[in-house]
Amino acid sequence: MRLLALNDNRITRDGVIVIKAQSYRTQELNRAEALARLHELIERAALPRRPRRATRPTLASRMRRLDTKARRGQVKAGRRPVTD
Repeated sequence: MRLLALNDNRITRDGVIVIKAQSYRTQELNRAEALARLHELIERAALPRRPRRATRPTLASRMRRLDTKARRGQVKAGRRPVTD
């Protein structure tokens, strides 16, 4: 099931794994290369994922966000009709 969870372009929607190998002139060598790549894909899928460490936004990114919000608010305020 973990193989299907990979966002890999070699896995179709139906769950079929497509590995194309045509580097060598013989079918046997190409088949061996394809099997090696399949084993590599399975090994990579078997490794446990590292847990995501929650982080907080930096002070600079918070300040940029607030500055952008303030600038956007000024642009929108400039669109309001002028009152007497």
